[in-house]
Amino acid sequence: MKDDSPVLRGQAHQDMTHDSAVKHVKGRADYTDDLIEPVGTLHAYLGLSTCAHGRITAMDFAVTLAQPGVLGVLTAADLEGVNDVSPSGRGDDPILADGLVEFWGQPVFAVIAETRDQARRAAHKARISYDPLPAILDPVAAREAGGAYVTEPLTLRRGDAAGALARAPHRIDGRLAVGGQDHFYLEGQIALAIPGEDEDMVLHVSTQHPSEVQHMVAHVLGVASHAIVVNVRRMGGGFGGKETQMNLFACIAAVAARRWRRAVKIRPDRDDDMSATGKRHDFVIDYQVGFDDQGRISALEGDFIARCGFSADLSGPVTDRALFHADNAYYYPDVRVSSHPMKTNTVSNTAFRGFGGPQGCIMAERVIEEIAYALRLDPLEVRKRNLYENGQLTPYHQPVQDQILPRLIAELETTSDYQARRRAVLDWNAQDGVIRKGIALTPVKFGISFTNTAFNQAGALIHVYADGSIQLNHGGTEMGQGLNTKVAQVVAEAFQCDISRIKITRTTTEKVPNTSATAASSGTDLNGMAALDAAEQIKARLVDFVAERWQVARDQVAFAPGHLRAGDHMIPFDQVIRAAYLARIHLSAAGFYKTPKIHWDRATGQGRPFYYFAYGAAVAEVSVDTLTGEYVIDRADILHDVGRSLNPALDRGQVEGAFVQGAGWLTTEELWWDTQGRLRTHAPSTYKVPLASDRPRIFNVALADWSEAAERTIKRSKAVGEPPFVLGISVFEAINMAVASLADYREPARIDAPATPERVLMAAERLRG
Repeated sequence: MKDDSPVLRGQAHQDMTHDSAVKHVKGRADYTDDLIEPVGTLHAYLGLSTCAHGRITAMDFAVTLAQPGVLGVLTAADLEGVNDVSPSGRGDDPILADGLVEFWGQPVFAVIAETRDQARRAAHKARISYDPLPAILDPVAAREAGGAYVTEPLTLRRGDAAGALARAPHRIDGRLAVGGQDHFYLEGQIALAIPGEDEDMVLHVSTQHPSEVQHMVAHVLGVASHAIVVNVRRMGGGFGGKETQMNLFACIAAVAARRWRRAVKIRPDRDDDMSATGKRHDFVIDYQVGFDDQGRISALEGDFIARCGFSADLSGPVTDRALFHADNAYYYPDVRVSSHPMKTNTVSNTAFRGFGGPQGCIMAERVIEEIAYALRLDPLEVRKRNLYENGQLTPYHQPVQDQILPRLIAELETTSDYQARRRAVLDWNAQDGVIRKGIALTPVKFGISFTNTAFNQAGALIHVYADGSIQLNHGGTEMGQGLNTKVAQVVAEAFQCDISRIKITRTTTEKVPNTSATAASSGTDLNGMAALDAAEQIKARLVDFVAERWQVARDQVAFAPGHLRAGDHMIPFDQVIRAAYLARIHLSAAGFYKTPKIHWDRATGQGRPFYYFAYGAAVAEVSVDTLTGEYVIDRADILHDVGRSLNPALDRGQVEGAFVQGAGWLTTEELWWDTQGRLRTHAPSTYKVPLASDRPRIFNVALADWSEAAERTIKRSKAVGEPPFVLGISVFEAINMAVASLADYREPARIDAPATPERVLMAAERLRG
């Protein structure tokens, strides 16, 4: 039998260009603000508070309402439904402040006008008066004052940490301050609401969680969810900043659209976006570690004090995940770690790539650094001696069963020439020059799954049309990470067709209901499996049909490139589909997937919250000017575990981007509030994200192509969105080593994050003595 099957493009495990890459480059990719607006579209703009904590005593909109094009002003009193967008259902997150403001920049009102410029200008004409109340901005001050938690704290424990600390040969107590981070997505928050018949409302938004927007808008309008349709074609970046923060903007647009019966769009300026939306949680972490003469940890205690802001938002699961990753890659025989999610009069912090995990990991790496300096050892040796072994329990009592870090670290140590380079760094610093160098190799062990078990589910919908073309829809959202491309590759391989045959449509609540956010690095894991389930349903029907039509046994029917094989016959895919349609075979299927094996009991602090772990390691080398505090990343070498990669090209891009973003969090990206509670780093002029010139001068990124997920993940791949973010810690550790050389490594530099040039310089001056 001659096999003239075509060579297929876009199968799973192949390098494949992002499906929108050309449109991105040419400016043809449609984002929410690019959609053609309905005739008569109105525009909304928010008015923000100028008081960190106070009671509203008067609101004067006379001048605002007199401005050209202004149709009206919305306040809390104008909201017909519930004035709340709390994702945890606590009722503590008002859309518009109602009598009380709790942070500088809190939305108080919205102006509705014919144009965005008119609405924006008119909003600044309003006059709001406040009766100020005491404001607490700092999480440590909040805790010392007996301040409130925004959500219930958590403690993870195993063994007797206090007793083991008392018995340890060596003990170190320390404190590490870890800064927050703004998402700085290229596309800001935006929503377009279009009213329909009866109670219907269609929204086009930039969100990672269409189902939550649907539920929030329905809640605020007082209607059933079936009346609300939420559409997302793509986002210009999210990083967690569009998981819950979009809800407020969508609700304002929807409330205004219902009141004026016209489409309403809202898009804040970057300054207002940064002031009014939450960020990565910053922490102050107190730790105590006991260890032996070889640097092996015997016990650890840690208290994670978080600045959560005025409401809970996602602070509960974020601070939980910080504790889940307080071990990073290391086994603590006796351990107790506790979260302290403090209420402060600042914007409510929220999800951010890593979701608290990086803040836990950096504490673990600081502890390793402390031990290494105390014992005059290479920190890498201390890291190796404390790595998990299979079968050992995490602080939340989940056994580690898929440990590959020893092999991965050994391979990276060799390929990066770490030992020779470390000796060269030590020799360089011994010359006592102004420019000091540092090098560090740090690993990551990152848990994959939503810690809220219910969120680990996904749906997909596949239509195969009579001409053989395929339409794919799933509940995940595309924010540049390549999710749609990967899921399409899964479907292309399932049907053994070229990826050009598949069209991925926008994410919409009309097609796939009750979806989870595209977050927690789970987008491909969940939606890829759901799409595969839908494809397998259709394939099973086609196999039955072909077996009957061509009179062969079912086990003699198989999908081949561009064909179906029926015994000795090779029938083109198009021909099979046309025949199946004429035979009235159902060519559509809704797929579903829920992650198996996971469970979590927060009350006991025990369970298996993660389906598996993703691993990686990075070597970073830096040069630091000890007279100015400035530094450059000379080189970075990364070896990362993505299992059996669905798309190596996209995965390498994710690793590169995550590393640079992680390094930015720990170096240049500083959030700063003044004593009145005003965020002063609220624009590109004052908030410094990494530039192209800040990337490592030499940047080597490789995937561990020998790795394969131990669990039955989608095609045995592993998540890649969040884990490599943690590898930016290698840059932070290298900077600390460079500065510590000024005191001949007798003590760590103990620089707080971010290690801005100012902090580096102050640490250098302190060590010079």
